[in-house]
Amino acid sequence: MHPSRFRRVAAAFAGRCRWPRSGLGMAFLAVRILVAFAVPPLVFAHESHPAAAPAALSAEENAFLQENDAAMTRMMNDMSVKPSGDVDRDFAAMMIPHHRGAIDMAAAELRYGKNEQLRRIAQEIIVDQMQEIAAMKLAIGEPVTDTAPAPTQPTSVPVATVHHRHPAIPMDMPAEMKN
Repeated sequence: MHPSRFRRVAAAFAGRCRWPRSGLGMAFLAVRILVAFAVPPLVFAHESHPAAAPAALSAEENAFLQENDAAMTRMMNDMSVKPSGDVDRDFAAMMIPHHRGAIDMAAAELRYGKNEQLRRIAQEIIVDQMQEIAAMKLAIGEPVTDTAPAPTQPTSVPVATVHHRHPAIPMDMPAEMKN
C-alpha cells in the first residue's frame, strides 16, 4: 500500500472511532489499566521464604527422611513397567509397588512418629494396602505368597517366643478336635 493511501485509510478509520477524551474518566481508565498490569506481578513475585534457616536435623529425623526417600525411590523405580498389552496386568504391576511404597512410608512413621493419631492411620494404611495388594494379585491370577513379616515386626522373630505357652491358660483341645 502506498504511504499516502495508508494515511488516508488510517485517517478515515480514526474518524469513525470514538477515542476517549481527556479528563477524570480517562484518569480512572489509566489507573485501572495500571492496576491490572502492576498488581499480578507484585502478588506472584511474593514467595514465602522461611524466616530462619531450618534447625539441624536430629538423628531420628534424618533416619526417617532417609527411609522415606529410599521408599519413594524404590516405589518410583518399581512403578515404571513396560506395557504388556494387558491393561489390567499393567495397572496391577504399577499399583502394587505404589502400595508397597505406602506400606514402607507408614512403617517409617510407626518407627519414628510420635503422634498417636498418625501412628493409627499408618497402621491402617499397612493393613489396607496389604489387603489391596493381595486382592490385585488374585484378580490377575497371581499367587498371594507374600510371607514377609509385617513391616512393624522385627525381621527375625525367634520361633520359641512365637508359640510360648502361658502356664495359667489351658490349651487342651477337646477330644473330637484332636483327630
